[in-house]
Formats: sequence, structure tokens, C-alpha cells
Amino acid sequence: MKIDVLTLFPEMFEGVFGTSILGKAREKGIVELRTINFREYANNKHQTVDDAPYGGGGGMVLKPEPMFAAVEALTEGAAKPPRVILMCPQGEPYTQRKAEELSRAEHLVFICGHYEGYDERIREHLVTDELSIGDYVLTGGELPAMVVIDSVVRLLPGVLGNETSAVTDSFSTGLLEYPHYTRPAVFRGWEVPEVLMSGHHGRIEAWRREQSLLRTLRRRPDLLEKAELTDKEREWLASVERNEGPCRERNEQKSDG
Repeated sequence: MKIDVLTLFPEMFEGVFGTSILGKAREKGIVELRTINFREYANNKHQTVDDAPYGGGGGMVLKPEPMFAAVEALTEGAAKPPRVILMCPQGEPYTQRKAEELSRAEHLVFICGHYEGYDERIREHLVTDELSIGDYVLTGGELPAMVVIDSVVRLLPGVLGNETSAVTDSFSTGLLEYPHYTRPAVFRGWEVPEVLMSGHHGRIEAWRREQSLLRTLRRRPDLLEKAELTDKEREWLASVERNEGPCRERNEQKSDG
């Protein structure tokens, strides 16, 4: 996979692209990561990439010429057009499903903006995807791009040491991940669940599925609406919710004083 990032601050990516999983994937040749300062594609001697908005208002707007020129230079002669991704608060909420979709692409181009916003023609005629990592505003698109790139690259074959890790991660199955334990078996009186040390793979898988369902019910019940569950699992979750309801109400009353 090729990933290009258009940014005014390429130095922000040096540590991220050179360490941990991304650094290893780069060393193995699984992914090619590049940063391009789109100021180099400005069409004037002062390398201006922004201007005041038509109609007035505060802030500056990124000009279309540098963005179009940069993307066209990156894709010249390519047999297949890339996914051009704009990181912005107005974009589609980013999910694990989107990460899986993007991981199947051959070439991704990320546009990281600053200032007040982008000339609308960039959105309409250059970009294929607009993504948001949350309902809040950051200084620029660099940090969101790093988040998306990390989540995509770790899904590529050969990147993770254990190929099942990405499959069982939270959200990959539509549910939150089950709890994990390691040595020692007892720490400060807290014991590892017996089933995990039983060596019985069927019981372990059943326990993990149950814990995943419980954790999702208690922390992100909204995810259960779209999760692929059996009728028996839905009935069991409904009974758990009925039993826990009074306990939750009592706890809420206590916390309210």
C-alpha cells in the first residue's frame, strides 16, 4: 500500500511513521509512507496556500490550486486513482468498518488542512472521502490522519505478529473486546478467572464471547443494535439487562447523594 500525506507540517509525522507498528511495516516494505508539503505546489513566488474567504468572515481558507496540483502530481501515470481523504469535523464518523474498507485500497492520499477551512471545490471535485474522528475541533488534520493511518496499516497482512489480533480487536466483531489476563495468576489477592487456566478451548471461547457481550452491554449498548447476535444471545442479554436495571438505579441514586 502507498500512503501519501499532504501537510504543511511534515515534521509532525517523523516520529509516528518511524516507530512501533508503522515503523516496522515500513521496514518490511508492506507500506510506503510519504509526507508532502503542499506549499511546494503553490503557484506564486511567495508559496501562498491560503487566502481570505469570499463574502467576508474570519480566518483564512486553503486555496484549491496547490491541493489539485499536489494530488495530480502524485497520481500522474497511475493505472488506478487513489482514495483522496479529507480530514475534517464535517466528515463521516470514522469507524473500524471504514478502516477495514480503506485497508483494501492500493493508494491513499490524506489532505491535512489548517486555518478556517478548505475551498469548497476541493471537497466537490478532488476528495473521495471526508472523515472525522470525533465531534470536536483540532488545530489541523495531522493528528486525525495519524489515527486513521495507524488503524488502517495494522490491518494489512504481515503487519501484526499475531494475525488474529486485528480480528478480535474491539469493534472488529461489532462488539467490545473481552478482558485479558496474564501472569501472575494471583496479584494482590485478585485472581485470574479459572476458565482461562483450564486449557479447555471451548469453554474459553464461550467465556470470551459472554464477556464481550457483557462489556458491550454495559459500556456501549448502542453497538448491540447492529451486532450479529443469535436469538439465544439476545434473550440472554435482555435477561441480564432486566436484572441489572434495579442495581443501576440504586447506584445512580447513591452517586447523586
